[in-house]
Amino acid sequence: MKLRVLGCSGAIAQGCRTTSFLLGEQLLVDAGTGVGELRMDELLAIEHVLLTHSHLDHIAALPLMLDAVGAHRQRPLQVYALPETLAALRQHIFNDTIWPDFTRLPTPAQPFVQLQPLAVGQQLQLAGIDIEVLPARHSVPAVGYAARGSQGWWIYSGDTGGEEPAFWQRVHALMRAGGVAALFIETAFSNQEQALARISRHLAPASLARELQHLGVGATFPIYITHAKPRESQRIMREVQELEQNAFTLIDLQTVDALLL
Repeated sequence: MKLRVLGCSGAIAQGCRTTSFLLGEQLLVDAGTGVGELRMDELLAIEHVLLTHSHLDHIAALPLMLDAVGAHRQRPLQVYALPETLAALRQHIFNDTIWPDFTRLPTPAQPFVQLQPLAVGQQLQLAGIDIEVLPARHSVPAVGYAARGSQGWWIYSGDTGGEEPAFWQRVHALMRAGGVAALFIETAFSNQEQALARISRHLAPASLARELQHLGVGATFPIYITHAKPRESQRIMREVQELEQNAFTLIDLQTVDALLL
């Protein structure tokens, strides 16, 4: 399974694109501004989109993507998310005011997109890839995802403020069920902005360290940092590196373009 990092920033700036990952050629995880890195033929190849939550930095490119390739697709794009996330898309994006309602255009029988609800703990297979929906705690209803590759599970926390024992229970279960190839976890703010991180339910390096303690000493897989705010990213990574222990390999995700998992 090839994973391409299209975007992993917590906001936009030159060279910074918001969260979006491409698994293989047909499965997109989150639809931030990083989707704009794809060619038209690559956009057309996508059949499924998994959304972690409704915030704009994770969905911004979805309506634009549909506008670009919807008329050239043979079947509707399938978008999967929590019911609350899908309701937000219907009410605030595909409402014929902010954007055309592509859930019923060009015709209700053959729309550009179909919205598919999912639930925490659900397991499904998309584009030949085994997926599990993981719990996450954020300021809006949210999930993370795990995807199984030949070298183990790719685990993506989505946006989270931590304090989610159920998430780490599933990580340990996946470590026993085929192993973990990589963990992608957000750290949006530096330690000097811990108060803002806590209010917005994001992590800072200090809270990241507390969360990683749940892994114990048996975890040797790489951990990649996502969602750093551009103006804070260098400070965040310095603070993260200071927390490194021999048990973990912490890597700045913005230096990684693709992984084979």
